[in-house]
Amino acid sequence: MAVLKLLNKLFLKRSVTENPHKYLQHRDIKLEKIGKELKDIIGHLYGGKSLRIRAVDGGSCNGEEIELTALNNAYYDIDRFGLSFVASPRHADMLFVTGPVTRNLETAVRTTYEAAPQPCIVVAVGDGACDGGMWKDSYAVVGAVEKVIPVHYKIHGNPPTPTEMLSALLHILKNHSQS
Repeated sequence: MAVLKLLNKLFLKRSVTENPHKYLQHRDIKLEKIGKELKDIIGHLYGGKSLRIRAVDGGSCNGEEIELTALNNAYYDIDRFGLSFVASPRHADMLFVTGPVTRNLETAVRTTYEAAPQPCIVVAVGDGACDGGMWKDSYAVVGAVEKVIPVHYKIHGNPPTPTEMLSALLHILKNHSQS
């Protein structure tokens, strides 16, 4: 009987998805406000082009990467704000470095920074990247990102949420546009 109800719902009903009015009422107003400001400032700074970000894992626990991945999902959809992640540091305007830099990845982080066109804004994302986090005294860790490459801004959190990252990015771009 349950199978027949499911087949009926899937094939005979008009729509399988939810009514859009249910979820559009609960849009994140803070996110939309930050996104509008980001879009305006990116349009002003980059002349209509998007801000391209290269994410670099310096040895994190992947908490920050999960939150960075969430920025591309349908809820946050950072492309609509003029932001995009790129696969090559040669195309990046900004580097997001996550995690404390491990000895194994020290060369990779430095090489990525050197490959990025200058000036390139470097942002340490997460407590591990900002100050080494709970791993700072480990034999396997060099330490915070600023021990390997110059860091312009830090986004604290363990890990920071996507909204916190976008808010910090807005703050970064406002400071960058004033200098």
